[in-house]
Amino acid sequence: MFSRSGAKAYKADLKNTLALCDYLGNPQNNIKTIHIAGTNGKGSVSHILAAILQENGYKTGLYTSPHLKDFRERIKINGRMIAETFLIDFVEKTKAISEKISPSFFELTFVMALDYFSQQKVDVAVIETGLGGRLDSTNVITPLLSVITNISFDHMDILGDTLVKIAYEKAGIIKSNIPVVIGEAIPETKIVFQNKSKETHSEIIFAEEKYEIASSKYDKRKLELEVRNKGTNITNDYELDLNGHYQEKNLISVLASVDILKQHFSLKEEKIKFALSNAKSLTGLHGRWEVIRENPTVALDVAHNEDGIKQLIHQINNSEFEKLHIVFGMVKDKDIETVLMQLPENASYYFTKAQNPRALPENELWEKAKQHHLDGSAYEHVNEALKAALDQASEKDLIVVCGSVFVVAEVEF
Repeated sequence: MFSRSGAKAYKADLKNTLALCDYLGNPQNNIKTIHIAGTNGKGSVSHILAAILQENGYKTGLYTSPHLKDFRERIKINGRMIAETFLIDFVEKTKAISEKISPSFFELTFVMALDYFSQQKVDVAVIETGLGGRLDSTNVITPLLSVITNISFDHMDILGDTLVKIAYEKAGIIKSNIPVVIGEAIPETKIVFQNKSKETHSEIIFAEEKYEIASSKYDKRKLELEVRNKGTNITNDYELDLNGHYQEKNLISVLASVDILKQHFSLKEEKIKFALSNAKSLTGLHGRWEVIRENPTVALDVAHNEDGIKQLIHQINNSEFEKLHIVFGMVKDKDIETVLMQLPENASYYFTKAQNPRALPENELWEKAKQHHLDGSAYEHVNEALKAALDQASEKDLIVVCGSVFVVAEVEF
């Protein structure tokens, strides 16, 4: 399992995935798909697009990773998790080939999703890549649309140590004659995407060239945005229940994607707006600046890499509070020093670890944090750390739990 073992669980080819698909009659050929990659934002964009499609009456599959509480969160249709009976039957059905080829956890899980979506006859499935793109298990599909949300530093031990190398891996999902939407691009990554789209004769749409945020208004439960279409100069108002400021960028990616998807699906504006304001309840997404209580405010966020933490700090800086408390834990294979450098010194820290073999021990994290002038204490368990923060905080304070998906997953709420 990659979530437990890290890089050594990653298989950099599609052989096993293709063998599993072939064994099951190639379910990937029976369903329409949308393929989404990117360093950050791909989970939110996947869930929002799925919400839009299902709200417009389409039976919509959604494949994402990792899960927070229940493995079945990874595979959903119209917001409902995969049936336990199907999961058990699938493992039984694939036992012989699994013993023969030893697929990874991710390979088996993804093919399970394809088989489920095919048997359930979904109208469309939104597929989020696991890691990278070119050699990611999900790259056996030929989608209606590819989306790459953004490129920043993460998984450098696997994807490369420059943004150009990482962009090259993500660009691997761009298929021949299939349009691609790029959410964010900087000059050095833009050229990578342009070259790949030329090579594959794919239409390329840079979302930032189509739309811009004209104004935004945030509160603890929603984000109100005014978006301008740069081509028509028409502005539209949207309300998002995924209310982190970083969702502004994701909305631009979504709107540019919807423009392409309208060629394949009937998507009504009022239903798009409803889906945007109810994406969490429609799809069951958690952990994206999720406020779970007030007085004091407690927010959960799965930010865990350089760019994600940068966006989270921007969110914190735009929030109202008296004192800041951060419950923080990371896994060993992240760029820990770069993340710690970005964290604010004027906060109380509660260093902790998830109960996972990849987790960095809380005392080691505390020692590293001291070198960056971050003051706090260490706690063996996540909820012990959160309880300490709640005991210390006054009603007008802000508590943020972040640093790892696994840390957020262990919060009891």
